[in-house]
Order: sequence, then C-alpha cells, then structure tokens
Amino acid sequence: MIYAYIRKSTEKQEFSHMEFEIQNYADTHKLKIDQWIEESISSRKPLHQRKLGKLLNELQANDVLITTELSRISRNVTEVFSILQICLNKSCQVITIKENYHLGNDLQSKVLAFAFGLSAEIERNLISQRTKAALSSKKAQGVKLGRPVNALNKELKLSKNIKRIQKLTNKGLAQAEISRILKVKRHTLYRFIKRMEL
Repeated sequence: MIYAYIRKSTEKQEFSHMEFEIQNYADTHKLKIDQWIEESISSRKPLHQRKLGKLLNELQANDVLITTELSRISRNVTEVFSILQICLNKSCQVITIKENYHLGNDLQSKVLAFAFGLSAEIERNLISQRTKAALSSKKAQGVKLGRPVNALNKELKLSKNIKRIQKLTNKGLAQAEISRILKVKRHTLYRFIKRMEL
C-alpha cells in the first residue's frame, strides 16, 4: 500500500497545495496512491490521538508513506525519530518530497535514522542541561523555588525518560497509566508533556 499523509495545523493552511505536491511526485515516479490520510490537528497532540498514530499501527512490510516534509509528521525531533524507527522496523519506506528523503531498509536510511536518533539524544541532553542550569542559577541566587524539590527531581527524571514516554504514548497509553509506570503524579507528567510539546 502507498499512503499519502497530509496534515495542516491551522485553518489558514490548505490541503490542496500539499495534495498537488504529492500527486505530482507520484505521477513523476509512476506511483499510485492507495489511500490519502488528511487531518487538521496540531503535531503537539499525542500521536495516538492523531490519524497518523492509527496509520503507523496499520502499516505492513513494504508499505510506503509519502508526505511533503518531515514537519508534517511532527515538529519534535524525538517524535520524528520515533516515527521513522517504527516505519523502518516494519520494513516500510518513508518519502519526504521537500527534503528528498527516501528511507527504507538500506544503509543510507539507517545512517540517517542514526543521525535523527543522535539529534534526539542531543535535544534531550540540552533540555536536561538547561533544566539543571536554571535550577543551579536560582539556587545560587538564593531564590526559594516555588515548587517542592521532590517535584523538580521528578521532572528531571521525566527529562531522562523522554524516549520511553514517547514510546508509551505512541502505544496509546493514557497519561494516567504512564504516570503510574514512571511513578510520578499525573499532573506532573501532563505539565511536562505540554512543556516539551511531546
């Protein structure tokens, strides 16, 4: 199956130009789109609440997912890597037209997936470092933090578990269930997910 995925996040955006780009690509490469998936939703919404999440669950070996650009599937590097990993693990191809990525089960795709994984790891480390630096700065200034130290420690713990949170979210687990698994309060997890745009 060849799937074309189109997402718009605002009312001002239109599907038509994205449809044109994908159809033009398909015609040029003699591909027949079997199914179009269109959704009007922010990429900040959890993957399991989006049509893309359902599509990822349904993908079979040798299926092809075409989109205009990576930002259509997600604006979060960690989530992009997670989505690409799901596709590659299922032996599916991912084609992005603007970046000219053609990812499949080959060495070039694995190298690119590794690069995305490295970017995601760097992003997680930077988030963790910024969090620690901000806390150290406030402590040095003698500022009493408004939230309990225990809650801050739990957020640091969550920063180190971004990949796991994303994986559990992609599986469709509710935030309440994820918070129980990670042994943090639900509102702490909710606030973290919202802040990190997971």
